[in-house]
Amino acid sequence: MDASPTEPPAPHDAPAAAPPRRHHDPDDLADRVALAATRLLRGMADLFFVKRYGHRAIVLETVAAVPGMVGATLTHLRCLRRMVGDQGWIRVLLEEAENERMHLMTFIELARPTALERLVVALAQWIFYVGYFVLYLMSSRTAHRLVGYFEEEAVLSYTLYLEEVDAGRMPNPPAPALAKQYWLLPDDAMLRDVLLVIRADEAHHRDVNHALASELAGRPASRTPQATYPGHAEGTKTTGTSDG
Repeated sequence: MDASPTEPPAPHDAPAAAPPRRHHDPDDLADRVALAATRLLRGMADLFFVKRYGHRAIVLETVAAVPGMVGATLTHLRCLRRMVGDQGWIRVLLEEAENERMHLMTFIELARPTALERLVVALAQWIFYVGYFVLYLMSSRTAHRLVGYFEEEAVLSYTLYLEEVDAGRMPNPPAPALAKQYWLLPDDAMLRDVLLVIRADEAHHRDVNHALASELAGRPASRTPQATYPGHAEGTKTTGTSDG
């Protein structure tokens, strides 16, 4: 399934109007379980991070980059076994994984993770990777629905972050150079501009994963257009240290 055509990002002085909520009502028990799991994890994140949105994003984006890579890997292997085409899914899922990783690299420039948060990242990533891998093997439809619900919550989280910035309760520093390069932002872009394009990314991932889940369930595709995917630069290089 191909991603929708990209368009240039909105001007850096654009209002912080949130993308449409577009909540997907559960179709069956599996969808309700996916939604309940999402709400449980959202509650845990709220308790742990409260309004430390930058640190929250570092942990959550580390986990958010897992589903696309798992889905692309297992889809690739399935296509090899069955000797069939992938209908464009592999490229879309790999792009999603890369995009979420760029979110992470951006927030590392803005909010340095503490030792405790690094530990949480390591534990959360491994637990989620194993769990999501097993879920995808059992039901790729449910796995994509789960990610769709995750992305619904991500859109809400970044909307709340933007509200804090706009109200002056959170700082609005200059955008990192990496973010300006990747999202093709102007030289005077600020954190607020980065939050707008990241939220747009998440809204697009939300719609793509819900669409994939519905397609795998044999249900008609939604007539609502997918959220616009911001423009991204090709071949953006990232730097940073690794602790292995």
